[in-house]
Amino acid sequence: MGSTVSRRSSMTLFSKANCLDCHRVRLVLAEKGVSCEIVYPDPERIHEDLLDLSPYGSVPTLVDRDLVLYDGRIILEYLDERFPHPPLMPVDPASRARFRLAMLRMERDWYSVAENLMALSGSAERTALIQKLQDSLKETQRLFASPPYFLGHDFSLVDITMAPLLWRLEQFGIDWTPETKILREYAERIFQRPAFGRSLSGQEGTMRALSF
Repeated sequence: MGSTVSRRSSMTLFSKANCLDCHRVRLVLAEKGVSCEIVYPDPERIHEDLLDLSPYGSVPTLVDRDLVLYDGRIILEYLDERFPHPPLMPVDPASRARFRLAMLRMERDWYSVAENLMALSGSAERTALIQKLQDSLKETQRLFASPPYFLGHDFSLVDITMAPLLWRLEQFGIDWTPETKILREYAERIFQRPAFGRSLSGQEGTMRALSF
């Protein structure tokens, strides 16, 4: 571990300012009230600490004393187990498995599209991706119809995985319409959580208002 990292606080998160995966890790930290130094490496150059810590030099990367984790979902579950209150996953194995599958689907079906949207601008391909994401969200919004959160009353890692995507919809050019009323109400409940505002980077904070 590099000397710079060893001089940091006991927990450090390397994060991008505009990254869905990084945002959800910051939201877990905020929900748990965990004290953590957040470092935003310069995107124009390779950060030496990251090269020392991760074989991929990627973010999010979490350093907790001698432990280094560099996969977003692994970091989420580690933080939930390391800081068990409030819990963000159900207790029983079957429910935990269902929640993990839900997160996997969100990552594969929506995060991948969103990441492509952030990399594209003003192209027919981007327009097609926007439509694909919009249609998919409309089709599945019934899953978020049982308030206040995903399939129940407890805020969870599934909701935390949805939050960064919902926050960016307007930036992607996806408008809230009467057809997405259920999803909008769900998003509003998340955005009104005090921890959500604390999770935003400076760049994310300029994307939209916390209230609709």
